[in-house]
Amino acid sequence: MAVPFRRTSKTKKRMRRTHLKKEVGALTKCPKCGATIRPHRACTKCGYYKNEQVLEVQDKDAE
Repeated sequence: MAVPFRRTSKTKKRMRRTHLKKEVGALTKCPKCGATIRPHRACTKCGYYKNEQVLEVQDKDAE
């Protein structure tokens, strides 16, 4: 089994790992209520997707 002759420095290791970082997912605004949602998903606030109501959403104020 091959063994490295020299230790990998912190700089070399970090340069190799620069692309291994987390990215923020895409977000859009709901055209109906303006809430922030993920694209191609039904809005959890108003229940609309592509100008059609697909979810029954209960008001939290009514509870």
